[in-house]
Amino acid sequence: MDILHLTEAIDVDREEAGGKASTLAELLAIGFPVPPGFVVLARAFDQSDTALDAALLDAAERLGSSPFAVRSSAAAEDLPDASYAGLYESFLNVPLDGLPEAVRACRASMAAARVTAYRDTPTQMAVLVQTMVEADAAGVAFTADPLTGDRDDLLVTAVRGLGERLVGGEAVGDQWTVRGSAVRCQRVTEHAVDADQVRAVAELGRRVEAHFGRPQDIEWAFAAGRLFLLQARPMTALPDPVDWRAPGPGLWQRNFRLGEWLPEPLTPLFADWVLPRIIAGFNEEMKATAGVSLPFGHELVHGWYYTTPHPVITPARLAGALVRGRLTLLRFMRHALVQPLVNPSAADTALLAQLHVRWTELRTRYQQLVDSTDSTVDDIAVLAGKYLWLLAVVGGAAWKMEAALGRFARRYLPDQLPDGIAVLLAGLPGIETDIPPHAVYSLDWYHPMTTRSTVDESRRVTSATNRAAAENLCRDALTNRPSLRAKFDALLAVAQRYAVIREQQARDLTLGWPLLRRLALRHGAELLSGDPTDIFFCTRAELNAKDNNLAAVIQRRRTTWQRQRRLAAPLQLGTPSRLIGAVMSRAGAAHSPTPAADNSITGQPASPGRASGRVRILREPSEIDRFVPGEVLVAPTTTPAWTPLFAIAAAVITDGGNLAAHASLVAREYGIPAVVGTGNGTRVLSEGQTVAVDGTTGVVSW
Repeated sequence: MDILHLTEAIDVDREEAGGKASTLAELLAIGFPVPPGFVVLARAFDQSDTALDAALLDAAERLGSSPFAVRSSAAAEDLPDASYAGLYESFLNVPLDGLPEAVRACRASMAAARVTAYRDTPTQMAVLVQTMVEADAAGVAFTADPLTGDRDDLLVTAVRGLGERLVGGEAVGDQWTVRGSAVRCQRVTEHAVDADQVRAVAELGRRVEAHFGRPQDIEWAFAAGRLFLLQARPMTALPDPVDWRAPGPGLWQRNFRLGEWLPEPLTPLFADWVLPRIIAGFNEEMKATAGVSLPFGHELVHGWYYTTPHPVITPARLAGALVRGRLTLLRFMRHALVQPLVNPSAADTALLAQLHVRWTELRTRYQQLVDSTDSTVDDIAVLAGKYLWLLAVVGGAAWKMEAALGRFARRYLPDQLPDGIAVLLAGLPGIETDIPPHAVYSLDWYHPMTTRSTVDESRRVTSATNRAAAENLCRDALTNRPSLRAKFDALLAVAQRYAVIREQQARDLTLGWPLLRRLALRHGAELLSGDPTDIFFCTRAELNAKDNNLAAVIQRRRTTWQRQRRLAAPLQLGTPSRLIGAVMSRAGAAHSPTPAADNSITGQPASPGRASGRVRILREPSEIDRFVPGEVLVAPTTTPAWTPLFAIAAAVITDGGNLAAHASLVAREYGIPAVVGTGNGTRVLSEGQTVAVDGTTGVVSW
């Protein structure tokens, strides 16, 4: 027979029944909810039109209902390496008397120009006819993330009515993500389905995936409360699964310390040349100020920088270091790590003020290096590493001093400071810069930099006015308690002092980066015959060898780097040691975000306040011009290059970061809510979506 019911087509060769019909016949036979139908085999079109028409009408009448859906089922369709998705003609709501014409038109579409442009014209094509599902809602589901290849994420897109509006590009649909038992709505345009229906679609997709043993792209529909499977095909061009195994024992963090300045995978030249020199300078300055050099581990995982929050060192080496520098180290630990929390003024007097002097001296040398025509990449990178150590110590102490002030305010000034102490640290004098405006997105010198000013004077004046008013309000409340007022003034003075220092250090860390990039591009133009930015995909040894035959190597590395950029790199790998885990738990308890509810994500509450606005997702500063005042900035992380947007943003949300991160500091400076360290804000949220950002609880809801 040339026309077979779907239940019979399972025994027919794929060349005759085609990919779509063969797959649905197989799924129907094992109980999947596939609408009933029949397949017109490829050989059926060898007979006369009269005979074919009669056979079609007979098969349709035996099916027992109309209208019908008529779709292609080519032999080469829905294969793992070629889907032909949407290239052939489909016809919906076809009445009985229009069925022969629709079947022939569907068959004729295999010779369409768009098909031959995709692949060679198929030699065999069957046609699938099914009972039309009058859908209340329909859509597609991918059982893996098609962009990142993450097999744990299942994506569902839904529209009201028939799914052809979605697959035809007429509608964008509601977007949902399912990960394990968690269901999150990322975009709502039609309110087509609810969370329970999405779970049902996800279960259906996972069952299809389990049957075929690989990720699937399915089409589905709900009609009168019943879920139907309309199509299933293997996902094509899916990135390989990525193993995010920790590179060593313990905890590894992506956005810690130097990692905050490296928001993307590293280019080869930075990883091979600049990064080792920064780390060398960091370790040298650690030894100069703390008495010992205890290296922190760092590794690249799929191109992304990860580091340990504690030194990687053997017990024997640690014991030797403690013996050699025990007095300096113990003094350093007491005054830089402990006293900022319990006695900020004493810490300032005993050690941190000396480190501030040291930083000022380094800053002068840094400026001299940048101004010198004899500057080298090595010199600037090493000095930046030294600078980074001081930024880590002094900046780390600064947030502890803020914590001490915060504890005092919660106990004695809850009514005067209901949203916390951020207002007391905003609009402070001394932030102003005396260096040329520049903003760096990443320490990796591949990324362009901007020279636009990062200062919004009107907003700073407003913040300063609000700060002064809050200070007076607090002092008035403590008028009759002179000892507490004196303690408040002392805590406030040291917290404000180090808030300014921290911002200055963060800004000045990249003082040499515009020069570094100019040097690299100049060498790229001199040494390479192609794009000057090709230099960032070479190694230092290759440049020293002056090898001009690197085009293929450069292209391969650039392609790998672009693929790595699309990965959703976890914020953490591995598990912390018992000691580090206990410290992190205590820190987390002090700043713990509210647990996530449906239609929300959570992160670290970094700058208090509440604001709503439309989401604008920006992944790099080159996209800044797309930002509209009043929108909510959503980014993987923020470095000083993003600062111009803080003056016009309603709120800030980042994937990475922490309380001491740049986004947190600047958001508090500008008085806008910020939630950092969400881990997935750029993936869960959708551009144009309206969200409410609560920087006090760390919740983003919609």
